[in-house]
Amino acid sequence: METVFRVLLLGAAALALPGCAWMLPGRGEDVAAQEEIVLSSDEEPTLVPPRVIEPEVERREVRVARIDAENIEVGAFYGALSIEDFGTGPVQGLTAAYHVTEDIFFEAAFGRSKAGRTSYETLGGNVQLLTPSERRFTYYSLSLGYNLLPGEVYIGRSLAMTSALYLMGGVGSTEFAGDQRFTLNFGAGYRLLPTDWLAVHIEVQDRVFQSDLLGRDKLTNNISAHLGLTVFF
Repeated sequence: METVFRVLLLGAAALALPGCAWMLPGRGEDVAAQEEIVLSSDEEPTLVPPRVIEPEVERREVRVARIDAENIEVGAFYGALSIEDFGTGPVQGLTAAYHVTEDIFFEAAFGRSKAGRTSYETLGGNVQLLTPSERRFTYYSLSLGYNLLPGEVYIGRSLAMTSALYLMGGVGSTEFAGDQRFTLNFGAGYRLLPTDWLAVHIEVQDRVFQSDLLGRDKLTNNISAHLGLTVFF
């Protein structure tokens, strides 16, 4: 009887072991992996590749900043020029700039105005210190500019325009009263871009040169303020 009892216990244990194996960790993954194997023949199993799920992502519209990538800027300006001792008159001219970086640029400028009468000429009646051709005030300059405060101007909720406050200074030449005079210029301006190719400038500059026209040698300050339009190429 003892032998029969031992045989029955061993048989019961043998039947219970396969069922416990299904409860072991990782058994479900092994079975799932085995289900991915399809036998194409009796000897060579073939792995079925997993199904690729394509994500359905809604693409959003991206608006590119309206800033032209070109570096050459050409334009014209019109304003007023105060010639020391000779009053204030209109001034007009041309500019051409090359932007080396986002902050630094070089600008060449040409301007022309006409001097008025001095107080001495006005009080003296027919006294004429300069001929009409000598009253022409023509200047050329090459300046280095720096964008001090680049930013944007917002008009309403949907319109934004690129802008920059800049400083500039340089050297040049001035033709006035029959002489050619070495000139220093410096000033500041504000640039506004309503489109990606057009810019509006408001600029103030002082052009300083040595003059002895009225009998004594002195530095004269000739201040101009003008509005300009430029285009980018």
